[in-house]
Amino acid sequence: MDEVVQVLDAESFFEVAHVSRETMDRLSDYESFLRKWQKSINLVSKSSLEVVWQRHFWDSAQLFEQAPQTAVKWVDLGSGAGFPGLVIAILGAERPGFMVHLIESDQRKSLFLREVIRKTGAPAKVHNARMESLNTIEVIGACDIITARACAPLDRLLGWAEPYFGPDTNGLFLKGAQVDEELTVAQKSWTFDLTKISSRADEGATVLKVEHLGRVRNESIR
Repeated sequence: MDEVVQVLDAESFFEVAHVSRETMDRLSDYESFLRKWQKSINLVSKSSLEVVWQRHFWDSAQLFEQAPQTAVKWVDLGSGAGFPGLVIAILGAERPGFMVHLIESDQRKSLFLREVIRKTGAPAKVHNARMESLNTIEVIGACDIITARACAPLDRLLGWAEPYFGPDTNGLFLKGAQVDEELTVAQKSWTFDLTKISSRADEGATVLKVEHLGRVRNESIR
């Protein structure tokens, strides 16, 4: 089991994440925008803002480490304030062809995401739409990696993720203390190969790596 790594601030994030100074500058700009916009839009909880580098930036960055370097097309479902998708886009900015599609239905949050992308130059595109929108699915298509955090119970999340899965797609989903209960429910409707990875940001959390997603035979389409 990987140990939880404590990240107190930007400098300690830099030490454990092994990123370039240019990447840290982008992430620090992101943090500044987050704190500024938080005053008028509820992007994250007030308590989590006090530990933003641990709770949001490091929690998101650990997913980047779980994906192969050949994975360049990502989609983040229900991006909210950009965790984990926008952090991942910044971390992957130096890789040729890297792109993260951020799906967020809230217009104000989408505007926030676009402003951070404009400031940081992150390789990301915001889709101000619902993730199950047929048009959004058609525009984005199958991706190498699908991410989601605090989005929905796993059973429902897999239904939203399914259209973005291809034969070699990996889903990387951050889950909390109810992960086993969610898995029990999801496995009644879905088949998949699963790897459970202990979170390096939260001792009570788990990263679920989902591959080869399919519906259980005779499962009605919901």
